[in-house]
This record gives sequence, structure tokens and C-alpha cells, in this order.
Amino acid sequence: NPLRYSIIMTNKMIIRLSVSAWGVAIVLVGILLGLTIRLSRCRSTILNPFCDNASLFKLSCESVFINNMYGLTFTIVLFISSIGSIALTYMKIAAECFISKNKAMNSKALKTCSTHLTVYLIMLISGSIIIILHRFPHYSDYRKVAALLFHIIPGS
Repeated sequence: NPLRYSIIMTNKMIIRLSVSAWGVAIVLVGILLGLTIRLSRCRSTILNPFCDNASLFKLSCESVFINNMYGLTFTIVLFISSIGSIALTYMKIAAECFISKNKAMNSKALKTCSTHLTVYLIMLISGSIIIILHRFPHYSDYRKVAALLFHIIPGS
């Protein structure tokens, strides 16, 4: 019900959604940090522009199989839930625009949604490239460019 936002999104609902989002994020990232902290380090140089978990894994001399499995599972679940929720939201907005013949509302929805979707796709694609290229060390320069794109382009 995208056009009933003010009725659905009460203060109580906003608090509930915020607590849920933060709670899930803290638990999932906490597990990831716990798995990372347990590793001993035998190297000290991070070869990426940013210190991410995959870069920290590469500093370890131990097996990082469990970390990689959790990280990949975490990433897949996050991507699927993110893509799914955005697709569902956009389908509802599109359906509402088709039902409503209000040209001003449809134009505003199209402008808002198209810019949001463009930024989301840039972040999704560059984030996916970063994750994939961590598996191929000989493409480290491309990974660095993708990491910069991920942080610079959406903000611009």
C-alpha cells in the first residue's frame, strides 16, 4: 500500500522496524566479527583501499573456510532479501501507478524510483564485483576500482 504511507508508518512501526533492522545487523555482523577475531595473523599489509573482512581473512595463516562459508551465506541471504524486498516494493508502486491515472503522481513516482533504482543497481553491481574478485587475486586492481565506485558514485 505505497500510497497509504502515513497511515501504515506510525511512530510505533518505525521504532519496530528500526529495532529489527539494527538487531539483525548487530547479530549477523557480530558473528562475522567473532569469526574474524579468532584468526591469528601472519601478515600485516592490506592490499585494498578499504579494510573489509575478506581482506582481514587474507592476513591469516589459518584456514578461513568457516569464515568464507558464513560470509558467502550472509552475502547471498542479504542480496536475495534486498533484491526481493525492492522488487516487491517496485511492483506494488508500478501496480498503483497503473491503477491510478494521475499523471503528476505517476511522474513523481517514476522520477523518484528511477534515481533510487539506478543508485541501487550501481551499488549492487559494484558490490558483487568486489565480492567475486576477492576470489581472484590477479584481478586486484579491478577490485580496487569497484570498491571506489561502490563508495563514490552512489554518493555523487
